[in-house]
Amino acid sequence: MRGEEKSGSRDFIHGALRILPAYFVVLAIYFLLPSWREFSEISPLWKFFISVQNINLRGGTAFSHAWSLAVEDPFYLLLPLLLVFVRRRPLAGFIVPVAVVLAGLALRAFLAWQHPSDSGVSFRGFQLWIYYPTWTRLDPLVFGVALAAIEQHRPHWWARLSGSARWLWLPGFAAVVYGLSLGENNLTITTCVWQFPLIALGMAALLVCVVSPELPFQHRAIPGAAFLASIAYSVYLSHKLVIHFVLRVCTSYQIPLTSIWALLLVEVCIYVAGAALFLAVERPFLLLRRRVASWARA
Repeated sequence: MRGEEKSGSRDFIHGALRILPAYFVVLAIYFLLPSWREFSEISPLWKFFISVQNINLRGGTAFSHAWSLAVEDPFYLLLPLLLVFVRRRPLAGFIVPVAVVLAGLALRAFLAWQHPSDSGVSFRGFQLWIYYPTWTRLDPLVFGVALAAIEQHRPHWWARLSGSARWLWLPGFAAVVYGLSLGENNLTITTCVWQFPLIALGMAALLVCVVSPELPFQHRAIPGAAFLASIAYSVYLSHKLVIHFVLRVCTSYQIPLTSIWALLLVEVCIYVAGAALFLAVERPFLLLRRRVASWARA
């Protein structure tokens, strides 16, 4: 048990060395250079420090896209402790994931029912109580953890699952498309309950297809894909700052925002800024993480 706790603590430290430095750099820009923000209003600084900026959040505020980090941070902090508990009780390895999924479905149904509108569910109620909060986002995360657990601890299950990739991509793709289509209509209880887990389940199925030896994705390298994957987190953090900057440039030079030139400019700038943040901040701390890992193994 001590070894598992040590491993969980080490994984958390390694994750913090990857995530926090770039996050704090972007956070400093938002608070020290307010004219760079995409919106003038922003949540209090303390919320960003303890990862609760998704609580009582509304759209139209700066750095609001960091809400997803506030969902993931407590999840990954508590996950090692939960895995220690589950590992000691084999039956809990089945009961806990199923309970989390069922509880998520029931909770979103209850919250949607509590916030009605003339067209179904109140958008403000959906945004405040269902879309942003941590407690309504836990069940979709279960699918990724379940895949990792199956791969590590149930190799025969994993072999059968990856062997089904030739047909699994179709229901996976269909689940994602249907989940996304639910959000195109008026908000209903069905949308609130099923959209998140459907998309998560579909993405989990597509992930199995990507890593399966039955399909060509694993055998063919896509030029540039590894680098884009490496800078994705930095792009995620900085993209709204960049979009706001490009909008101001387009306005100054009278470039129509719907033109192909504006689209190309914003795409290029997003990835250039993300790459700069990765190379200047994230990558050095990734190298530091490797040294910490070597030290921990010694």
